[in-house]
Amino acid sequence: MKLSGTRPVSYLYTYACHEDEAELCALELRTLLGTEARDGWLESPADVDPSRSPFVKQRVDVLCEAASLQELGELAGTLELDGGSFKVVFVKAASHAAYEDQRAMERELGACIRGRADMRRPDWLLGFACTGEGRWVLGPCRQNEAVWLKHSRKPQNYSTALSTRVARAVANLAVPQPAGIRAVDPCCGIGTVLVEALSMGIDIVGSDINPLAVRGARANLAHFGLPDVVRVADIGDVSGRYDAAVLDLPYNLCSVISSEEQLRLLGNVRRLAERAVIVSTEPVDTLAGQAGFAVLERCVVRKGSFSRHIVICR
Repeated sequence: MKLSGTRPVSYLYTYACHEDEAELCALELRTLLGTEARDGWLESPADVDPSRSPFVKQRVDVLCEAASLQELGELAGTLELDGGSFKVVFVKAASHAAYEDQRAMERELGACIRGRADMRRPDWLLGFACTGEGRWVLGPCRQNEAVWLKHSRKPQNYSTALSTRVARAVANLAVPQPAGIRAVDPCCGIGTVLVEALSMGIDIVGSDINPLAVRGARANLAHFGLPDVVRVADIGDVSGRYDAAVLDLPYNLCSVISSEEQLRLLGNVRRLAERAVIVSTEPVDTLAGQAGFAVLERCVVRKGSFSRHIVICR
């Protein structure tokens, strides 16, 4: 069995999240991977870069599977590494072995592979896991590079902006499959969602009625080497038709926009795009319906006593 050029049977993903973001994590994984998350892992036919999600930890491209670790070792012995070095790591799925047992299994499996082991800088990182019911899997393992972490250190920020982790998940909810998709964020603020979306290759533009916010968004985009895709404009003046939209309904600690203004914003988003992800501090199902949307899925993200409601609409 070759390693390079072999199509995986499936992909095994591991993930982790804080309990306050558990609903968002489950919704994002379901949207990206089309499969319900289990206890820290899931398996899917969807080929998604693990670094896209702020919750995914690693991905194993399942090349071979067996009924026991011994049988998996026999299959591992048929892998052709093209002369490259390797490292074998235990991936926690349905089986949570003790640390010593994990290392012992790694050594046992590694001894079956033809090639040179390199624990520091291997050419191939190979992951194996037990998914339960006597099924063992093995394949190339890719780690999440946590790109979003560096975006939290942007030059312009404010306290009520989405966290980079939530913003990245929101962008994925809006555009789970970026190929050929055009998106818009017509109340983009300082560009938190724009930064995450553009860093994932999503074709998106933004605008905001506040010139200071647009200036901040431009500074943030430039800081990370991303294109200037923002302009000053009221949402009512934004034209064109897009495949998806993100709307983080404006608010601050001193005042809340009226229902009439929220309905105007939602109506304009419906004019711009058929699919939208709406972020709000209170449920907006009724207003979304009045604007012509149907709510498909929803979740709540909590931070202390503060909650954000996130809904996917069409």
